[in-house]
Amino acid sequence: MTTEPPMTTTLTPDTTIDGVATLPPTEVDQPPAAESEVPEQEREVVFRLSEVEVFYGAARAVTGVDLDIARNEITAFIGPSGCGKTTVIRSLNRMHDLTPGARVMGTITYHGENLYSGKVDPAEVRRRIGMVFQKPNPFPKSIYDNIAYGPRINGTRKRSQLDDIVEHALTRAALWGEVKDKLKSSALGLSGGQAQRLCIARALAVDPDVLLMDEPCSALDPIATARIEDLMHELKDNLTIVIVTHNMQQAARVSDRTAFYTAEPDEEGRRVGKLVEYDVTETIFTKPGDPRTEGYITGRFG
Repeated sequence: MTTEPPMTTTLTPDTTIDGVATLPPTEVDQPPAAESEVPEQEREVVFRLSEVEVFYGAARAVTGVDLDIARNEITAFIGPSGCGKTTVIRSLNRMHDLTPGARVMGTITYHGENLYSGKVDPAEVRRRIGMVFQKPNPFPKSIYDNIAYGPRINGTRKRSQLDDIVEHALTRAALWGEVKDKLKSSALGLSGGQAQRLCIARALAVDPDVLLMDEPCSALDPIATARIEDLMHELKDNLTIVIVTHNMQQAARVSDRTAFYTAEPDEEGRRVGKLVEYDVTETIFTKPGDPRTEGYITGRFG
């Protein structure tokens, strides 16, 4: 079991992460049977969310989120638009700190430490908990400088070290073979699928513990999507991955556990996102415990 150093302002350079509607039922690809499901008591919890709510100003965006996310698992968030999936995933690396008026209530712990404690450095949080967004966003720099950007910010200056980091990150993102001879070319010239893998490599370059992926394949063609999904399976040996997706087939293919969210009106008639059900992916797709989950999975709404 890996022990993570505390993410406080007392971190030293040695401890920072630098090397860091009714319709007929729709057929859904079922996930392969798990070879050996890890017993609940043996799962190493990375995130624990308890009574989490997120507000934008006075408006409650999502409520009732209680779940655990474990190491070396892929957790999928599914549900209709406006149900709070992205809102919750952004709370896992304190992205809401950057949104005026946004606040997170309840408790989110990361390796047992309160993620929103005043002693926790938000920049350190985002080194350890990387994020890939829906639309690929390479910097207007060379491919090399895109990957080296994070390590340089964290203090790595030696060219040989940067060379190794760039090659390793691009290799892990299954992109090295396609770009190794044009590292000085602009990253803006990459295809959509390549650009998204570049963004994954950029996140991996600071050696994160967790990778958050907010609809990473929504703008990609099927071939590029398959590459990203294969990559997720490879990366989970060393990472914890949380993915938001509108594609139920994708959730069934790639995830170990799935959380289903929906949006329902509150006492004032405002639609609020809420977590309905969270379980092993096979259970969610074959024997859901809530009729709302079954309705969404079978296409009766959403």
